[in-house]
Amino acid sequence: MPNKPQDEIRTTVLMAGRVHVPAEDVQAFISEARATSYPLAAANPGNVMISFSVEDAATGTVTVLEQWASQEALDRHVATPEITALLTKWGPRIRNEVRRFAAVVTDPDA
Repeated sequence: MPNKPQDEIRTTVLMAGRVHVPAEDVQAFISEARATSYPLAAANPGNVMISFSVEDAATGTVTVLEQWASQEALDRHVATPEITALLTKWGPRIRNEVRRFAAVVTDPDA
């Protein structure tokens, strides 16, 4: 890692991967996930970006990409009643391959 002043180095949390939904439910899932997650993430000052996109409707594959300023910000998001309800509803019906990554950002202008 290059030598950088401490104020130029920060940690970010990335959530990235795929969710597999029954193909007949993919549009309902993506609509509900966006309608629930996007406004809550926008209201959370620790959210940098969030995206759910249909990668392949025929196979029910959805790509998930999120960036959070901290684990605490992500934890606040997941703990909201709306996200808890979304995960409870869809959790048993999906195969979740989304993973959490911690990354050190050493050049915020890059």
